[in-house]
Amino acid sequence: MQPLEIFLLLFFIVFAVGAALYFLNKWAATRMGDQQELIEKTRQVVNIYVIDKKKDKITNVKLPKAATDQMPKMAKFMKMYFVQAKVGAQITTLMCDKKAFNALPVKKNIKVGLAGIYIADIPGMKSEKEIKAQKKEKKKKAKKEKA
Repeated sequence: MQPLEIFLLLFFIVFAVGAALYFLNKWAATRMGDQQELIEKTRQVVNIYVIDKKKDKITNVKLPKAATDQMPKMAKFMKMYFVQAKVGAQITTLMCDKKAFNALPVKKNIKVGLAGIYIADIPGMKSEKEIKAQKKEKKKKAKKEKA
């Protein structure tokens, strides 16, 4: 094989992988948007008492059988964030994302936005941009105090 043939072969391989990733990302983004719309439609603000938080596989957590059956096969092998909480008079296991998981205090009552068994958001929780802006402001104030 000549160097030009090798270069063209590599170029087409990189192009094919790039195109595949582009369309896969586009498909995932539309699917995520649809899921976000569904979460917003079914979200309710509820008071919960957080008993415990843990990151574990879905097979090791006590979730309703209907919920585990609807999970994709890959999700059964991944570790996710789970919160055991008292919602009303019932103790349930809830799912959440990393941002909400880190913001939830243990052994405290808190208002959350629930969509089924998923903690969609925590009212009053700051976004990552707001947290970064606050850190920058603190650093600027610290520099001004030193000077």
